[in-house]
Amino acid sequence: MNIKVLLGKRIKEIRLKNGYTQEKLAELAGIEIPSLSNIENGKNYPSHETLEKISSALSVRPFELYLFEYYKNKNEIIEEMTRKMQEDDTLTQKMYQYFLCVKSAK
Repeated sequence: MNIKVLLGKRIKEIRLKNGYTQEKLAELAGIEIPSLSNIENGKNYPSHETLEKISSALSVRPFELYLFEYYKNKNEIIEEMTRKMQEDDTLTQKMYQYFLCVKSAK
């Protein structure tokens, strides 16, 4: 996947997490709705100025829009963890211990 597509997906992910429609984010960022749509769809790469406007409207720092690997969706995370734990019994035990600690801390 190229960086335009990854960036667009990341912006959309954060927008949805904030409960914004494309219209609302475009309004907050002071950009046109079709421009935002093209960015989210990976068709266009935003200028530095537009990127700053979008990050400000989303209340994140610009570099956070590029944290692709750290912000996978829930299903991707579960799938990856399941695959890794099936391959490594020690990891499974460690993850279970971590789970118990986190669960009891709530």
